[in-house]
Amino acid sequence: MIDHGHDLASVQDATERLLIAVGKLDNASVTQPSRLPGWTRGHVIAHLARNADALVNVLEGRPMYVSGEARDADIERDAPRALDVQLADLRESAARFQGTGAAPADWSRTVELRGGVTDSASRVPFRRWVEVELHHVDLGIGYELEDLPAEFTEREIVFLADRFAGHPDVPPTRVTDGTRAWSTGREAGDGPEVTVTGPPADLLGWLAGRRAGSALETAGGPLPALPPL
Repeated sequence: MIDHGHDLASVQDATERLLIAVGKLDNASVTQPSRLPGWTRGHVIAHLARNADALVNVLEGRPMYVSGEARDADIERDAPRALDVQLADLRESAARFQGTGAAPADWSRTVELRGGVTDSASRVPFRRWVEVELHHVDLGIGYELEDLPAEFTEREIVFLADRFAGHPDVPPTRVTDGTRAWSTGREAGDGPEVTVTGPPADLLGWLAGRRAGSALETAGGPLPALPPL
């Protein structure tokens, strides 16, 4: 059962951690490369601000972005800004998202995200939580996958395993940390099952495209190549 109120509080906590960390940077470090190919840290921060506004659009029944081109142009426009401007925008856009989330609403309604993807409104706060946590790691400023809240890591593993479930290019795969297990890829029986075992942070890193999976152990076949998110 999704608890959007709990997730909104978790987004707030994650955002505060992010703001404190980004506030310790300087103008020069914002222009340095992030861990995302082709993006500086400024691109990541700008994306997080514009994503908050985009999810406000979703919750208020408007298109998430005017277009993919407009989304990309906004990020490119905002990426070179000075740190104080970036911080203010990140803080203010996050506050707009929290304010929209606090308004009375039918959280069981279906909303439309980017690319025609639909979901329950109640899952939008978790989607924002994902953006804040993973992109904090992407900044490469000392916050690692191992630092993510345990609840977040488990829920994101579940979310990504579900996302790849049934994918024709992913073999039947059992993902486990030695205690818990999740299934993904094609249906069991459609070829040999691969078992992927490792610490939760490394499993998440592999599923989310943040790590190559070198710390994971596999049985029944090689580590599956996952499609891009």
